[in-house]
Amino acid sequence: MDKLVELLTVGTKWFSDKADAADLAILDKRINERAAEGWELVTYDYMATSMQIKGAFVITFRKEK
Repeated sequence: MDKLVELLTVGTKWFSDKADAADLAILDKRINERAAEGWELVTYDYMATSMQIKGAFVITFRKEK
């Protein structure tokens, strides 16, 4: 089984109610692109930076060989 871990940088404060719909659209697009390549989504999580201004999604996929 192959594993793919990606870091998708976003520019909003996800711990507040100011989430940007464009960032969600980018995440959705990335998941759909990988699915079209045969990758299965395992998990994703938001990771804040130390400044709490920007953050990133850590996305993990897997693919059967």
